[in-house]
Order: sequence, then C-alpha cells, then structure tokens
Amino acid sequence: MISSRFDARAVRAGDVVSSFKSFGARPYIAGAFAAAAVLGVSALVNRRLATKAERDNPPRGRFIEVRGVHLHVVERGQGEPLVLLHGNGSMVEDFESSGLIELAAQRYRVIAIDRPGFGHSARPRGEVWTDVAQAELIADALSEIGVSRAIVLGHSWGCSVAVALALNYPELVSALVLASGYYYPSVRAEAVPSLGLQIPLLGDAIRHAVSPALARAMWPLLLRKLFGPAPTPEKFAGFPKEMTFRPSQLKASAADTALMVPDAAARAKRYGELAMPVVIVAGESDRLVDTDKQSARLHEDLPHSTLRVVPGAGHMVHQTATPDVMAAIDEAADLRTTQDAAAVPRESRAEPARAG
Repeated sequence: MISSRFDARAVRAGDVVSSFKSFGARPYIAGAFAAAAVLGVSALVNRRLATKAERDNPPRGRFIEVRGVHLHVVERGQGEPLVLLHGNGSMVEDFESSGLIELAAQRYRVIAIDRPGFGHSARPRGEVWTDVAQAELIADALSEIGVSRAIVLGHSWGCSVAVALALNYPELVSALVLASGYYYPSVRAEAVPSLGLQIPLLGDAIRHAVSPALARAMWPLLLRKLFGPAPTPEKFAGFPKEMTFRPSQLKASAADTALMVPDAAARAKRYGELAMPVVIVAGESDRLVDTDKQSARLHEDLPHSTLRVVPGAGHMVHQTATPDVMAAIDEAADLRTTQDAAAVPRESRAEPARAG
C-alpha cells in the first residue's frame, strides 16, 4: 500500500516535471516558427522587389547564348572594338551612366558585357566563376559576335577578367586598359562573410531574406567608400541600384569577393607574359584598393606599361574622371598602333613612290 502511494506520487511528480519542460520549450518553438515566418515573408518581399527592379530596368542591349550562358551585351558605335568589363556588384549601366560608352562610341565599336550573374546575364550553378572561367566565356562571346581582336578595359574586378583574357588569349587582346584593379593578394576582411554566403541552404536563406535589406541600409556608406574623397556625381543617379539588391546579384557579388585573393595569387605569377600595351589608371585616393600596393606595383612589374594616377579621385575613377579614362583608352589604341607598325617586317613595308 505504501509502495503504491510512493509510485503514484512519483508518477505525478514526473508529470509535473514534464509539464514544466514542455512549458519552457514552447517559447523557443514559438520563437523559431515566428523567425521562420518573418524570414519567409522577407524572402517573398525581396523576390517581388527583384522582379520589379528587372521590370523597371529592361535590357539595353541584346542577348547571346554562349556555352549555355545567357549573356547581355550592349554595343554602340563603329570602329576598332573596345570591350568594357565592369566591376564587382555592378553592370553595364555603370559605364552607361558614367558617359564613357557614349564618349568612346564616337571612335570605337564599344562592347559592354554584363558579366555572369550581374545585370541581365545569367550565372549558372555548377561552375566556379573564377577570373579565368569568366575570361573563357568572354572570349567565346566575342567570337560569337565576330570580334577577333579588341582593346579591353576592365574596372575593379573587371580588371581581373581583362588580365586573365590577355594572358590566356593574347591574340584577342590588342591592348589593356586597367582601372582601379586588384592585382596582388592581400588581406581582405570582406572575403570572410562572403565565404559564409556560399554555404548551401544557409547562404541561400540569408541571401534571399536578409542580405537585400542589409545592402540597402549600407548603400550610402558603400558609395562614400567607392567614390570618396570625391562626391558621388549626379549622373550616377541613372545607375539602377535596385538591380544590385537582387538575391541573384548579391550571390554573384559574394562569390567574386571570395575569389579575389586566390585569383590574384594565381594570376600574379604570370604578369610578365603580358606583351601588349598596358595603360593603368587609378584614383590617387582609392579607399577600396590601395593604389600604391596594386596599380603602382603592377606598373613597376610591367616596364612597358604606363600609369595614370588621377589626383582627388577614388575607386570609381571612370565616373568621376571620365575624360582621364577616355584618354587612357586613346593612349592604349595609339600604343597598339605603334607596336603593330614596329612588328611589320622591314621588307614587307611599302616603299615610298619614287619621282620620275
């Protein structure tokens, strides 16, 4: 009898403990469901905003299919081909809003390409889009549109692709113009969180639900870092910033950031192979990439290169000092002409006509 009473009390005590545990767990469960619901709603809102951004900013050029990749290409003008490759997180509208495309189209056949994952170009999964992989794609794209030789200009991360293109397809690149590039490996704090966004599922969840809001909040700070010490020019208002907040473009940007250092480390060993004219442009006060440790060092490693450091300019030198970048393009074209003339064998040069 006594034993039965103890057993009953033990059962009731166990029930009470279980009840307390369940009660304590409920807030955590409810919180988890609430957080999941908020993330789900946020992802849905971001998806709709991305769709609206694409609707409000339709493609300015045409599409070509290259190795299964849908690439957006903008072409203007006639003359010697000039390829423009934009930086990380950007798109062809960067060159468009700067006025560089319009200015260059007066002399050149300008070909501006949205790199994979940016603007209106696709970035298929299953490929690690290193600078070399992107260069291979650009080479095939140029072949597709009938360009066998061109001056290539890269800005920022676009410089990495431009140099990889020149190293692996030297017959295609007649001259290089490199603006605000990153050429040598260094410590980059922003690469660490970018690696986290590459984690399957977790990275996707953050990118779709959280990253767009963070990117919008940080936009003013980013502009000060990109343009400073110069103010952001009024013409940059034509840049479709909402396109950069799309989860798909944030993913491409994070991947490019994560690849900056390893790509530069692999590429730096080969700079001596660049035999074509190289014109390097950089802002004297670039807050994103150290001009002395990157552009000036590359100039030292390439004795045949020329260096233009623009006083008072920051990373977005093509926006704040567009005429200087245009002058660099013309200088590269003139150097290429001189180099081509020097390469012609003496016996094949036309003899001047003799009088009488």
